[in-house]
Order: sequence, then structure tokens, then C-alpha cells
Amino acid sequence: MNQPEKIQDLVYDVGMHMGEDSDYYLKKGFKVVAFEANPDLLAHCKNRFSKEIQTGRLTIVEGAIVDPLFVKSGSKSVKFFKNKDLTVWGTVAADWAKRNDEVFGTTNEVIEVPIVNFKQCLEKFGVPHYLKVDIEGMDSVCLKALLDCEQKPDYISIESEKVSFPKLIEELDLFKQLGYTEFKAVEQSRIDRQKEPNPAKEGSYLGYQFQHGSSGLFGEDLPGAWKSDRQIARKYRSIFWFYNLFGDYGKLRKLNPYLTGRWRGRLFSLLFFGKPIGCWHDMHAKHRLVV
Repeated sequence: MNQPEKIQDLVYDVGMHMGEDSDYYLKKGFKVVAFEANPDLLAHCKNRFSKEIQTGRLTIVEGAIVDPLFVKSGSKSVKFFKNKDLTVWGTVAADWAKRNDEVFGTTNEVIEVPIVNFKQCLEKFGVPHYLKVDIEGMDSVCLKALLDCEQKPDYISIESEKVSFPKLIEELDLFKQLGYTEFKAVEQSRIDRQKEPNPAKEGSYLGYQFQHGSSGLFGEDLPGAWKSDRQIARKYRSIFWFYNLFGDYGKLRKLNPYLTGRWRGRLFSLLFFGKPIGCWHDMHAKHRLVV
């Protein structure tokens, strides 16, 4: 591949949704390349960010990033499960769509969307300072595309695995293979309570109010100390203990029908533990070359 250069004022928003994260990155002064597959969300974001698109500060790539194992060789499009109840759960992974239907009672409309070659996008737009990935089951595809790149993003975040601990370790091993040596696990259900440090270390300080469902802070603005791979693995062992009780397929939910459903399980954990338990986390990684 043609080796792309790293661009320090560039952020990739992979899984743009309604632009919650892109809005934050743009207002902090970064240029953004955003990726989205859902046509309805694309129309919303094109309207919302029309000025930023016109000035070249925002580029939107339309289509789905997908593991080659999910599609026939030479295919130009892929089936996309457009969730009718929670748009953030749109996915090309049939098993994820089935989980959302069975566990949370949502429904999906199946449509065809273009396939996006993430490696080619890196060659075209450059390697970003920060790569945020949240594309419901395909996050690791973006990481694997970086294997052939000489330069890597300074920081990456993905929605970490929450069902299989061995798969979580595979994600961590892939990060290590790419040269990432420091990590943080960020619980996502209360992102709307995050506060920017002042002064900010990533772009300009905004006093930004994060929306529920956004990815929140990144890089050196994140609270808490960075952990080694062994330390973060131990942290995730604790997280998975709660996943196994309160998560999507948690034992307590299976034993008690009252605990099924996204919000009931969260309420139960709040009452007994004083905080949400079994909620999803993002894994943030810092490259070894970042000073």
C-alpha cells in the first residue's frame, strides 16, 4: 500500500451516528473524516454539518466497513441491519442484530449499503491523530487495516468486547501488535457526566456537554492513569465478572425475567451497587511513540 502520512489535526469518527462525536471534534478545532452506513443518519448529518462539509473541515464516507469474511469476493455492497428502535445499533453483523432482537426486543430493516475499504481511506485521507471506532461488531477490521501502515494514530478507542473474555484479549493483543502499550477502560453509560480538563490537552477547551451515547473525551484529556496491558487485562477481568451477572446474557437476567431489558438491569445495579454495572466500555489505547 502507499504509505499514508499522519496528520496531527485530523480525527476519524468511524460510526458517526447523528454526529454527536464529530460535533465535538470539529468544535475543538480538528478536521474530521466520518464514516456512516445508515442512509437516514447520513442525510441528517449532511444537513447538520453542511457548512463544515462545504469548507472542507468534514468529509463523510458513506457505507459500511466490513470484515471480508462477511461478504463474497468482489462484492460492492453488503446487507446492513438498520435498527428501527435504536439507530445506534445498526450493524452488518447478523449475530449482533439477532442479539438486539432477542435480548432487547428491537426490530431491524435489512437494506443494502456500499462496502467501504478502510485501508484505501487511510491512503486517501491520511492517518489521524485519534481514531474513534464504534461500528457494532466490526471495530477490529479498522485495527487490522493499520497493520500495514508505518505510522499509527497516537490514540485509538473501540467499543470493547463484552461477551467473550478471550475475544477481549484478542483485541488487546491486536493493539499490542500495532505498538499500543498504555490503555484505559471507560464506562460509557454516564458519558454525559464527563467534564473536560481546563486547560484541555486535546484541541481547544470548550466546556462541552456530552450527549448520552457519545464517545466523550479522548487522548490526554481522559481522566485517570494509563494502564499497562497486564493492568488493563486485570481491570477487564473485574468488568467481565459484572458482565457475566448483569450483561446482555448475564446469569441474573436469565434467572429473573424482571432483570431482562436494558434499563431494568441498569436500575437494579444502581440500587444495589450505586453505579451502573454490566454496561459497555470503550477501550482507549495510546501508542508507544507518544511522548
